[in-house]
Amino acid sequence: MGKIVEFLDYTFEYSGMERPAVEGVSFSVEEGEVAVLAGASGSGKSTILRSINGLIPHMYPGRRSGKVTVDGADVSSTPTYELARKVGFLFQNPENQIFMFTVEKDVAFGLENLGYEPEVIRRKVDWALGLLGISDLAKRSPSELSDGQKQRVALAGSLVMDPKILVLDEPTSLLDPRTAQDVVSLVSRLNKDLGLTVVLVEHRLELVSPMADRMVVLSGSRVWAEGSPAEVLGREGLHEVGLSPPAIVEVQKRLPSGDGLALDVDGFVRRFLADVGHRV
Repeated sequence: MGKIVEFLDYTFEYSGMERPAVEGVSFSVEEGEVAVLAGASGSGKSTILRSINGLIPHMYPGRRSGKVTVDGADVSSTPTYELARKVGFLFQNPENQIFMFTVEKDVAFGLENLGYEPEVIRRKVDWALGLLGISDLAKRSPSELSDGQKQRVALAGSLVMDPKILVLDEPTSLLDPRTAQDVVSLVSRLNKDLGLTVVLVEHRLELVSPMADRMVVLSGSRVWAEGSPAEVLGREGLHEVGLSPPAIVEVQKRLPSGDGLALDVDGFVRRFLADVGHRV
């Protein structure tokens, strides 16, 4: 175990922009962790994700300083095809990465481009579809699928590449609450069962904070806070940087005592009973 993603005094300014998208950013993610990036629009979250998968600097030109390493490799000097073997990426809108005529062909696309043997491709595609519970969709056209199903197809296309890191850009933004919870639960299971390191941007903090090991809040292109979700969400000033703490956090701040914050319902109930249950 060790640092699998690391930003060291990292600054990036897109060409044509008048100020950096991120400035002096330093943080790391340990192998096997789930790390949540949070912050208001324009705080630099998407730039961080693009810097992990190599879109910056290989596809987005600009001025950069500092260093970003992924699984020990300097992103600036590592070809994107090598980074694609390390980092799986799920866009906010899955339709941006689904373009073949059937689900199974879409999932196989990356493997075919890398020249894998047909029998290997078949085995890996069947494994990914089965893991995500969408084997029955293999012959379907992606255009016929729901948004939640499309998310799973896009995710399968990443998993067949055997990445060490899964990067997700607001994966629940287009989904209804129930489907959003299903996707978050799925990502948590992939983290636990496959040992995948997960880095995700998500505005529904109430969904992702219970499964996260680390939270990084960006504000004004800089790191405003970093730590465990309980530490970060318990800080004063979240509203000032454009974030609304989950309701479960707001309620606990009004309780008379207790150590730390519970981010899941069971933990909240235990803390509530310990703090005020004897008065009820």
